[in-house]
Amino acid sequence: MENYMRVAVIAPPYPLEEAPAPPLGVCYVAAAFEQAGAEVRIFDFVVSGYNKEKIQKAMDEFKPHVVGSTSVTMSFPQAAQIITDVKEIDPSVYTIMGGPHVSFWAHETLEKFPAVDCIVIGEGEQTIEEITPLLAKGETLENVTGLILRHNGEIVETGHRDFIQDLDSLPMPARHLLPLSRYKALGFPVSIITSRGCPNKCIFCLGRRMVGHKVRYRSVKKVVDEIETLLELGFTRINVADDLFTSNKKRVREVCNEIKNRGLKFGWSAFSRVNTADKETFALMRETGCDCVSFGIESGNQDMLKRVKKGITLAQAEKAVKICKEVGILPHASFMVGLPGETHETMADSARFAKKLDAIYGYHFLAPFPGTTVLENLDEYDLEILTDDWSLYDANRPVVRTSQVSPQDAIDFVGRFEKECEEEWKRLEEGFGKGVNSPEDDLRVEGTRKVGGTFQILEEDLVEQCGAIPADLAKIPEKALSFLVDAIAGRTGRDHAMVESIVVPFYKNGHIRIVNGGDDACWAWTPNPGKAA
Repeated sequence: MENYMRVAVIAPPYPLEEAPAPPLGVCYVAAAFEQAGAEVRIFDFVVSGYNKEKIQKAMDEFKPHVVGSTSVTMSFPQAAQIITDVKEIDPSVYTIMGGPHVSFWAHETLEKFPAVDCIVIGEGEQTIEEITPLLAKGETLENVTGLILRHNGEIVETGHRDFIQDLDSLPMPARHLLPLSRYKALGFPVSIITSRGCPNKCIFCLGRRMVGHKVRYRSVKKVVDEIETLLELGFTRINVADDLFTSNKKRVREVCNEIKNRGLKFGWSAFSRVNTADKETFALMRETGCDCVSFGIESGNQDMLKRVKKGITLAQAEKAVKICKEVGILPHASFMVGLPGETHETMADSARFAKKLDAIYGYHFLAPFPGTTVLENLDEYDLEILTDDWSLYDANRPVVRTSQVSPQDAIDFVGRFEKECEEEWKRLEEGFGKGVNSPEDDLRVEGTRKVGGTFQILEEDLVEQCGAIPADLAKIPEKALSFLVDAIAGRTGRDHAMVESIVVPFYKNGHIRIVNGGDDACWAWTPNPGKAA
């Protein structure tokens, strides 16, 4: 293994219902290993179902020396299980975990999961640059900053590494290692970052601690170069995943003007804060393709906003939504249920304010992740943690209670909102194809039905499972495609026409193709440009 190393980076399962983008953090990690001289593969289990046999086969083919996985809190249990499976398959593999969850739950992870050898804390790229040659030589890592690891039978912490100041020094994310055809078939936006860092102090968020309170920027040229590359790869929608893209209005305008100067045409969205919205900047964003901005408003009660150190006012929220509507951007507002001190009155305030905004909005339940102020200083808040089952920390169910709001109270509150949405959706489904819906609403219904079928095809690997083509059809793509549709419809029990409406565009858009020929012909996902089949 001297001076040469193979590294497998795991993209752990993540619910497709949560609309995952191609995993950006995984791609930055993979790129860092590549830049350090390793041969790297990404084992992606986001758009392909996971089982131990599958990773056994992948490891048999690639024979990695190192396997690493990132995770957020919700996906941590599955990521840890995958690492455990890896160690059972090949005990000689060196295993690493990183990401926001284990960065703030490192000792507990190493104590509970003996299969994990090492944890990379916080931003990992420079740490990876240092550990890669050491691992390739079989040397120990206890002198590398930014790790918590096992050494001589003990858990050793090597200290925290400073944040990376020159983000332009980072390699471009290694998306070429992802199954891009699957992600493009899924149809969700691809994410980029233009900066790292968050100056705000929200007690329920990890941003400030994970990436620092001082915002660090990538150069405008690098950002738009990456956008251009993504468009060349065939993506048509991009989401700017910065904690706060609009923190620096001057720089937002510089990015937008560079997009205009290059004549790039694409749809995009971004996260923002209501106290950073201004009409001139948002109008320029709209001019360059931004059609949706998401605001975390969290509560319709001003005292609650102060308690959680959100740093915004309800008046600013109303103004931001108004600006979006004036310039033609769709505003989306997110509210949180179960914040410290939540009462029936504060929830009612949120419900009234959300409706008053007259914007698309939704609710999430508070999930106090490791590393958040609210979890680390729990005794200071009116809050009780109900479970430490991290798989339940998906913000779709209550994992806390306050003195006045029980889990069932919170469920009932969100349930009333969801019932309104379900009734509206039922009306649209009943009107589908009958000429009573608007064309836009019919498209929404059809699109939602297709999404469910697409999820199943990806999660159950149905192109692979149903892809074998009879020899007499292999040279006739249209008949081979019809055979695939029949096979998937038969396997899933889904309506044949619906499966056809999903699978035919896969072929027409180049996401799937016929490989080999004769008796061995089969359908397969198209490899990335420049990547071997």
